[in-house]
Parts: sequence; structure tokens; C-alpha cells
Amino acid sequence: MIAGLIALTFAAAFAGAAIYVNWVEQPARLALDGEALLSEWGPSDSRAVALLLAFALASTVAAFIAYFETQDVRFVFGALIVIASWPYAAFVMAPLNNQILALRGPDVGAARALVRQWGFVEAGFAAIGVAAVAMFLWIL
Repeated sequence: MIAGLIALTFAAAFAGAAIYVNWVEQPARLALDGEALLSEWGPSDSRAVALLLAFALASTVAAFIAYFETQDVRFVFGALIVIASWPYAAFVMAPLNNQILALRGPDVGAARALVRQWGFVEAGFAAIGVAAVAMFLWIL
């Protein structure tokens, strides 16, 4: 059952990081002027996505190990929920991220609207994390 607790821990870290981005980092980012917002965006976004996807992968691996130990299929469902963040990142978040990263010069004015839209889309990460945590808590 240790693997199940590890899956829960990484899912909770995933959910917590995603919620932090929405409630703390996003409002602070939107308070910056356009140029500063874009210069902060690139490094912050790439690090956050890498961290979130690493948490999701660790949770998924631990959940599958827990499934093989317990034969409780709910661990598979939890793993599928949290790993859903990968295609969500690739097909939903990445196009918007790339639009924001491509902004330069006179396009800086569009940055604020795109970053605000990104915040709503990024809330999907928080929803995925909370759903995975709920599934693992149900099991444990």
C-alpha cells in the first residue's frame, strides 16, 4: 500500500502546484506590464510544465505499481486521470503557450489577453489533479 500513498502524494503535489499557479502566480503575472509579463512567461512556464508533468508521471507509475500489488482497478483509473494531464498539456495548453511565446515587439499588447485566457485553460490541470487526489483518497 506504500505505492498507493506515493501515488496520492504525487497527485496531491500536482494538484497543489496547479492550484498555486492559478491563485498565486497568475495574478502576480497579470499585474506586470506587457514586456515584463512576456519576459517572465517563458522561463516560468517551461519550469512549471516540466514540474507538473513529472509529478503526473511519478503518480501514474506509483499507481500502476499499487494496482499490481493490490489488484484494485481504481488505481488504474487514478493513474489514467493524472496521466491525462500529458495529452491535455500537448493538445490544449501547448498551442496557447506557443502563441504567447511567439509574441514580440508590437504584439506585446495581445499578451495580457492571451495570458488571461491561458489561466482559464490552465485550471484544467488543477481539475485533473483534484480528480486524481479524490480517486486515490477513495481507494485509501
